[in-house]
Amino acid sequence: MCGIVGYIGKREAYPILIKGLKRLEYRGYDSAGVALISDNRQLNVYKTKGKVSNLEEFVAQKDISGTVGIAHTRWATHGEPSAVNAHPHYSSTEKLALIHNGIIENYAVLKEKLQAKGYMFRSSTDTEVLVQLIEYMMDLNQTDLLTAVQLALNEVIGAYAIALLDRDFPDEIIAARKSSPLVVGIGEGEFFLASDATPIVEYTDKVVYVEDGQIAFIKRGETLKVVDLNNVPAIPEVKTVDLKLGQLEKGGYPHFMLKEIFEQPASIRDCMRGRVNVEADNVVLSAVIDHKKRLLDAKRFIIVACGTSWHAALIGKQLIESLCRIPVEVEYASEFRYRDPVIDEHDVVIAISQSGETADTLAAVELARSRGAFIYGICNAVGSSIPRATHTGSYIHVGPEIGVASTKAFTGQVTVLTMMALALAREKKTIDREHFLQIVSELDHIPEKMQEVLKLNDMLAQLAKTFTYARNFIYLGRGYGYPVALEGALKLKEISYIHAEGYPAAEMKHGPIALVDTEMPVVVIATQNGLYEKVLSNIQEIKARKGRVIAVVTRGDTVISKIADFCIEMPETLECLDPLIATVPLQLLAYHIAVCKGLDVDQPRNLAKSVTVE
Repeated sequence: MCGIVGYIGKREAYPILIKGLKRLEYRGYDSAGVALISDNRQLNVYKTKGKVSNLEEFVAQKDISGTVGIAHTRWATHGEPSAVNAHPHYSSTEKLALIHNGIIENYAVLKEKLQAKGYMFRSSTDTEVLVQLIEYMMDLNQTDLLTAVQLALNEVIGAYAIALLDRDFPDEIIAARKSSPLVVGIGEGEFFLASDATPIVEYTDKVVYVEDGQIAFIKRGETLKVVDLNNVPAIPEVKTVDLKLGQLEKGGYPHFMLKEIFEQPASIRDCMRGRVNVEADNVVLSAVIDHKKRLLDAKRFIIVACGTSWHAALIGKQLIESLCRIPVEVEYASEFRYRDPVIDEHDVVIAISQSGETADTLAAVELARSRGAFIYGICNAVGSSIPRATHTGSYIHVGPEIGVASTKAFTGQVTVLTMMALALAREKKTIDREHFLQIVSELDHIPEKMQEVLKLNDMLAQLAKTFTYARNFIYLGRGYGYPVALEGALKLKEISYIHAEGYPAAEMKHGPIALVDTEMPVVVIATQNGLYEKVLSNIQEIKARKGRVIAVVTRGDTVISKIADFCIEMPETLECLDPLIATVPLQLLAYHIAVCKGLDVDQPRNLAKSVTVE
């Protein structure tokens, strides 16, 4: 959830670190800091509360020389956002400086022991405990920094990605990882360090993903050395990153979120490329081909996910059960990992995560795998932890998503789940040829229909002004529309801070209808599908109580359009593909309401893009 950047080489480190922090600011933006070993061998730490721009202002008149440094953006866990709690953290002698992503669960016990030995603490963070512990290990054992890091981490319980500087050794960075992402970029006579590849691609496409329990010893002028906590060496595997710098820029849009909403027609096309072949009447997923028997023999599918990915999972459940006739359960990964679930070798667990680093989902994968289940991952970030922990899976290939509120990753996940359901149904012979071809053909047209919806952007921007000052929203849907309602409500909550709830439309009578009055906007997914008449009845119930209805309808609707206060018209599509179309206007509505409120759309308060801690 925090952003880590490091550099060692021939160039001035500070400009590289600051640019890297800006690329990673979506991972944490409560505070920011940098540590540099200057040209005169001083270890300088500068940090401030707030965004990276605040840090730039703070260091304007300070010594920022040096060709080695580490930097950090923080998403607060232990201790409120402040300059004192910001990273990097000094050791007590200010000989060491450390940055950290993750949580040290036993920090209180370790802190108490160190305090008893006379160590003083400046901050409220668990991270400062770790850097003090490392220095204590150096002094106690009269050993080098690498050994001290190994000794300290063997006492630590929790998750971490760390990077460490030693003032007396200005040609070295030591980094380590457990359950939190860390990547080393390899350039010409220089090394880069980051939480993910986004700050690195400008300089090199050659990277090493540090594995769990490994320590990277990065020394100027030498090859990368990787060892484990017991000093057993490992051979680092250098991989090539397929990521273009232009994908990390706003491209003329005011916010990354709006850019990513408008990228969806292209990103969905990329997701389907090489997989959906309309001319050959086929859907091809290599994971389904390679593991066909294991998937077809499954007695049950369990989908584990969090947040937006959980909403995609709810759509996947309906698709797989309807097309493949396999029972599917959808679980919050955070609950699944703690409730001793009944699971065995006959189950297939599908893990969905945009970042591939979601801590709860990764832990759920590890639990399910330990009990013999077959694990299928659906992720966006190539080379991330979850794809490496699963037996097989499918990338969604929608490109980097920088806005914290997920948009194109959601539609990419739904697209992959649709293709998976189609491929399995074809193999199981649970779908007739005509129905299969109808869905495949319509799926191929989804990008152009998304493009039609995006033409409503100006209309939705105007509509948003009407609801900028609403305090509450209700979102309703039935069937495939229910997860869309949940996702629409989540988007509004995330970026506008308006309280919003999603419900199955039929549940209105069982409690929520008590909330409806003239001040309550109600968004209803009311496209023309098998439940249209039922949803129409729900709208009439709302209008009878003076509720204000915003209806998402199929183009040409002549019934609901007469009774709803506002209508958003969608191109017609198949019911099972409705979510891919109906989600887009809800993303735009949430976006424009947040913009009207003057809020930071890309970096909403209290949220981080990659949730790598519990």
